Amino acid sequence: MIKYPMTVQGAKALEEEHTFLSKVERPRLSQAIGEARELGDLKENAEYHAAREEQGMVEARIRDIEGRMQNAVVIDVTTIAHTGKVIFGTTVDLENTETGDQVTYQIVGEDEADIKKGKLSANAPIARAIIGKEEGDTVVIKTPSGTVEYEIVEVKHI
Repeated sequence: MIKYPMTVQGAKALEEEHTFLSKVERPRLSQAIGEARELGDLKENAEYHAAREEQGMVEARIRDIEGRMQNAVVIDVTTIAHTGKVIFGTTVDLENTETGDQVTYQIVGEDEADIKKGKLSANAPIARAIIGKEEGDTVVIKTPSGTVEYEIVEVKHI
């Protein structure tokens, strides 16, 4: 059985999505299917088929969320002692040693990853390169445009 590491925020977001799909979308689609059925011949009823297809996707997503939540390992990084080491859930400030540019990433589970929000999947190459390292360490990361060297400036448990 696969376990999914997840931050507290990620677990909360999945629970909210599950609630929305179960309590809002499911009843809305059920009603839409009922209304489309009343329109007559189901073979040529586009509204009925579209609603059924959407219902299938919503039900599949609900099952997926339930499976992930059942197999989630929720990690609250704020309860873990700060050692300066990069671990799952920490927020890390990195500085490009060549350009001085700084970036900040939080190491999160796959479902939570969103590079635009600075949330990096623990399976991403950058995350894999920095997990286990400490503040002050330098890491070399292979990118499509070549190798980049970063210094781990700060590790935060927020």
